[in-house]
Amino acid sequence: MSENFAELIIGGKKLELPIVEGTEGEKAIDISSLRRESGFITIDPSFLNTGACFSKITFIDGEKGILRYRGIPVQELAEDASFIETAYLLLHNEFPNSDQLECFSKLLTEHSMLHEDMRHFFDGFPRGAHPMHILSTMINALSTFYPNVDALSLIDDINVTAARLISVVRTMAAFAYKKSIGEPVVYPSADDSYCANFLHMMFDSPVKKYKVDKDIVKALNQLLILHADHEQNCSTTTVRTIGSAQVNLYATISAGISALSGPLHGGANQAVMSMLESIRQDGGDIEKYITMAKDAEDPFRLMGFGHRVYKNFDPRATIIKETCHTLLNKLEIEDELLGIAMQLEEVALEDPYFVKRKLYPNVDFYSGIIYKAMGIPENMFTVMFVLGRLPGWIAHWKEMISKGIKIARPRQIYTGKTLTHLSDIVK
Repeated sequence: MSENFAELIIGGKKLELPIVEGTEGEKAIDISSLRRESGFITIDPSFLNTGACFSKITFIDGEKGILRYRGIPVQELAEDASFIETAYLLLHNEFPNSDQLECFSKLLTEHSMLHEDMRHFFDGFPRGAHPMHILSTMINALSTFYPNVDALSLIDDINVTAARLISVVRTMAAFAYKKSIGEPVVYPSADDSYCANFLHMMFDSPVKKYKVDKDIVKALNQLLILHADHEQNCSTTTVRTIGSAQVNLYATISAGISALSGPLHGGANQAVMSMLESIRQDGGDIEKYITMAKDAEDPFRLMGFGHRVYKNFDPRATIIKETCHTLLNKLEIEDELLGIAMQLEEVALEDPYFVKRKLYPNVDFYSGIIYKAMGIPENMFTVMFVLGRLPGWIAHWKEMISKGIKIARPRQIYTGKTLTHLSDIVK
């Protein structure tokens, strides 16, 4: 048998299944012909061992703590690139030169305004509506204002559509926040950078002008870069699955936002802050909660420690940890929750129990702390995740439709009742 095939024997029948290999040495067994040739399927709950696609966008090696966008280490991008440059890289498979960056920046500026009729949609949401649900609904509504966004019509228009989404989503997010606190909206500026513009729309008001701090802008750039893509996670898989039906891009991204809104996906940094608040209300006894976390019989778990993919360390946390400490020192914020977080980090990094199990602080631990220091409320944390992840979602959607992929249609193993006739039930 060729070394490029795996051998599978089912009921005495021998099958040769092709072995495919990625550019970084990742290997997979191609089972696309398995059901046709044998009548069998594979069963893999939650798809933990299943490759759903071929992709040239992001490479992750969880054992080695590697994350690269289009081949470039995320550490280099976070240190030396802007979020807009990173977004361009993900969308176009190349880092922009000065002319490309200028053109892309102009597109973002031109499409930063929300259609004025849509602004009134915010009045229809109740005061306590979660910003993620507002954002998902508003993005979906964009397809009624810009209808030509299906897979067939985007051959010439994808750059404009991508720029409109990446730009207007921050305007929507800021408008949603202003609506929640009862303040007038602040329109985007043509003179500010992407991150500075967002901060201005969030925090400027008629009675208190917001002064943009370059270190806060840098930290926000880094956080958005670190969240820009992460391979085939739940929300990205949602985007690819729904997009495979040739659903328009806006509705597809709306579905991705809905997936991200779940507490097991995008809500992790908000869960960190909730945990810190619980500790604060309980007197701030760090040792008590460290002991609880070590107790296998105790349901308590430290939020923001360890990672599903990274088994050694989270490269994003390594980057943002330094920024977190630098920003907190500069801002000289006296906040009890932030103090508890820093104590918790110190204990967890030194305690043999956590060190042995590699339960290091992950990116969600530090991102929540930084967002709080910036003044961003907790119910906006997941919205910040959306701002960062949007270029990655669009890149995956664009890659998928360019390959003419078939509509996603997983199989199942039925475990319900066998044949039951209605006449046997209804007498």
